[in-house]
Order: sequence, then C-alpha cells, then structure tokens
Amino acid sequence: MTSKHGFQSALVLFSGGQDSTTCLAQALEQFERVETVGFDYGQRHRVELEARQTVLAALRERFPAWAAKLGEDHLIDLAVLGEISDCALTRDTAFAFEASGLPNSFVPGRNLIFLTLAAALAYRRGAQALVTGVCETDFSGYPDCRDDTMKAMQVALSLGLDRRLRIDTPLMWLDKAETWALAHRLGAAHEARLGRDAAAGGAALVELIVEHTHTCYRGERSARHDWGYGCGECPACVLRARGWQAWRAGCGRSAGV
Repeated sequence: MTSKHGFQSALVLFSGGQDSTTCLAQALEQFERVETVGFDYGQRHRVELEARQTVLAALRERFPAWAAKLGEDHLIDLAVLGEISDCALTRDTAFAFEASGLPNSFVPGRNLIFLTLAAALAYRRGAQALVTGVCETDFSGYPDCRDDTMKAMQVALSLGLDRRLRIDTPLMWLDKAETWALAHRLGAAHEARLGRDAAAGGAALVELIVEHTHTCYRGERSARHDWGYGCGECPACVLRARGWQAWRAGCGRSAGV
C-alpha cells in the first residue's frame, strides 16, 4: 500500500477500540508518518482511555515496521462535552432509543468537535490527513458518522485552515465482518513486507484487537468472549460479536484464527 494522493503523514483519531485500531493499522501501511489523538470527554468509564496505551504498546512490540512510523500520541481534555451531553455514553443510564429514532448513546456534535480539534492539531503537527473509523454500514444511525457529514467536514476544515486536508474513512462502507477481515489482511501485509509468515501476521493483529481493544459501552472487562471483552449485550458488543461470527464463518477459519 502507498500513501493516498501523495500525502505522507496522517493523524489518526484513536479511541482504543476495534475500529480505530484497524484504521491505525491501515494508516501505518499507507503513510510514512502517523500520530494518534484521543479525547477524554467525560465518558462513563475510563477503560477505553486505558486501552489506548495498551494497544499502542502492543503494536510497537509486535509490528516493527509500523513502530518505526508511529509517532507521538496526543490526548485532548474535552470534559466540557460530557458536561453538556446527557446520553448513555456520559451518564449511567440504560441504553434505549429516543423519540427521534436515534439511540441515547448518541453524543450530539461529538465527531464534529473531534474532527475540528484534530484538524487544528494536524495543522500544528504538519499532518496532511485525518483518519477516523466512522462507518455508515454497521452503525447505530449517528448522523455525524455518515459519509455526507465527513465530506462536508473535509471541505469546511480545508477552507477554514486554508490548507488541503483529507479525511480518510477506511471503514465507511464495511460491515464488522469486513473490518475483521481488513485487520487480518493488514497484519499479513506487514509480515509479508518483512519476508515473514503473512498468515501469522494476520492472526497476530486479529488477536491483538481481540485481547487489547475495548468497544463495550459499559466498560466491562471481566467477561472474555472469543471476540474480546465486553458485556455482550450493549449495541457495540452486539455489532462486534455479530461481525466476528460472520467473519469466522467465512474466511476467518481458513485464515487460521
């Protein structure tokens, strides 16, 4: 893989979950220099923030070609977002659907704010692309995850900064089974480039995602499933488990995972 459109550097919006870890791996395959940024916005648990550092350390240890490209990690304090949000991701409330049809896990404006602050950081750090794991296939209907929103943000940020900035969304049209498959391919590509066992590399990245990333909305880490840790019941766990099962039923078994 090569850098898109001649861009050499990227800033990955990295939460420590399955999707952003897969996006980070792809960015490390495509760009010469990659940095990461996370946001502490008053989440109802700290597990996701802790997972970020665990995943970064594991990537550096297991995938040396990527480690050479992986630069500084940034964490931005966005407590004000949690203060003005009243949803299931920032309050200890049950998950449900609102009258609007959106789940109450929707944090209004979250991705818009994330991208704006990431763009400001990218400007200072000289990064030419933002990479985010938003998706319009397997998702909960969040309007700030849609392709139209990302395209509009790319135009607005490029105009506002007076500098061309690309927003990459590698998972936009992938379901969760395809996201698992992408992770396997990326791990295999890393090993193949080093002249090592590609299948082992694919399995290693999948296992890293299973073992170290965190997706569960409830912050549950005591229950270990074949697809990773989580309550198994919240919308994020259901999507992750369903995708794992679909992938395993197809190419996952033949991939030796």
